[in-house]
Formats: sequence, structure tokens, C-alpha cells
Amino acid sequence: MSKIKVERSPDPARLRELGVTRWPIWTKEASEFPWTYDDREVCYFLEGEVTVTCDDGETVSVGQGDLVTFPEGMSCTWKISKDVRKHYRFG
Repeated sequence: MSKIKVERSPDPARLRELGVTRWPIWTKEASEFPWTYDDREVCYFLEGEVTVTCDDGETVSVGQGDLVTFPEGMSCTWKISKDVRKHYRFG
């Protein structure tokens, strides 16, 4: 089972319930970098395409319209193939 939870095209009511539009926005150009999650992150992709490869080899592709949850303690590499713009929330 995937450690990364991906909800493709979540219902607008779900996004409202989570308060996504009130979350900060993070942007990043096409690039590749390692990342470790010190806390759980939930994010909603407004733009972009990313392939996330976990240290255990699991690979997940996410992008525009996806609501994604990354677990606390996970180490991975982000490969951004199309510039990212996303709402995010830690905790």
C-alpha cells in the first residue's frame, strides 16, 4: 500500500471542508531535489507535474487537481517536470 495518499480531482465540497483556499501557496520551477517530511503535509496542486520517488523505491506521479497527503518521516526525491503551484498545510 502506498504511503502517499492521492485523491484525484477531489469534490469541491471536500476542498471547502478542508479550507484549502486559506492555505499558503508554494511555487517551484522544474527541478529535482531530495526532501524529508518532518511533519505530515497535505497539499492541493493548482499547477504542475511531479514524480515523487520514496527512498524505498515507491514512485507516485501527481499534478494539477490532485489532493496529496505525504506522511511524517518520509524521505523522497521530488522531480518537478512542470512548474508547481500548490496550496499546502503541515500537521
